[in-house]
Amino acid sequence: MERTKLLYLLEIAIFSAIGLILDKLSFSVWPQGGSVSFAMVPIILMALRWGLKGGLLTGFLVGTLQVVLGGSYIIDPVQGVLDYPIAYTVVGLSGIFSGVVQRTMSDGKMRKAVGFIVLATFVGILPRFVCHFFAGVIFFGSGSPGVPAWQYSLAYNGSYLGPAFILTAIVTVTLLSTVPRITTR
Repeated sequence: MERTKLLYLLEIAIFSAIGLILDKLSFSVWPQGGSVSFAMVPIILMALRWGLKGGLLTGFLVGTLQVVLGGSYIIDPVQGVLDYPIAYTVVGLSGIFSGVVQRTMSDGKMRKAVGFIVLATFVGILPRFVCHFFAGVIFFGSGSPGVPAWQYSLAYNGSYLGPAFILTAIVTVTLLSTVPRITTR
């Protein structure tokens, strides 16, 4: 029991650090934030390995560390919390698919597992998009004169989270297909 708890905490720390490093190696799309990165891969891996708690905690640490270590673009405290700790925490919601991904992989149903992994990735990224969308509407609505705030935020956040979703899904599927034991503890 204690060994499992220690392993859980160590993996959260390690995967959070990996997520932060991957975020630093991102391709910046916009000068005021918004980049295509692989930072969500470790969060989703932890969510699929340890379930909701593991994913949510890893995401929270990645988002919080971005703020603490200065890798964030913050103009208002509420926007900062919405765009970083909350936005990355909700990526961990992909953990709701932990059980079904583990079962289908252990049963050797890789095609089905791939579908669930992509769905889990989408379920993790969609609420992150919603957080960024609302932060954009509320705090960055004047980003493009003549364009309604919601349209600007939709286009702005979609321009980097769409590609990030595709890349995250591809990398996560590739990792779990080649090393399926990642999902088992």
